Amino acid sequence: MSSRAHTQTSMERRVRRLGRPFNVSLLVAQKLNPKIEAHGGYMLRDDDTKQIVFGNAGYEYSATLDEVEVFLTESREAMHAERKKKK
Repeated sequence: MSSRAHTQTSMERRVRRLGRPFNVSLLVAQKLNPKIEAHGGYMLRDDDTKQIVFGNAGYEYSATLDEVEVFLTESREAMHAERKKKK
């Protein structure tokens, strides 16, 4: 893998792609405060309802990019498992 595969921008693009099947958008904090700088900076928003679905525990933009990626990966795996049950 190239060194660009692990840049912040490429990681954000990967997380956005993971979120497409769930119709969620990755939101990035534009103004950082000490809480966000210490831990977080990201949220997921449902595109239909505009409700925050992840990353607002205690304060807005509380999730790290890695946490968002894990949340979406686990959700995708659960969705695939549910599809297999229906067959």
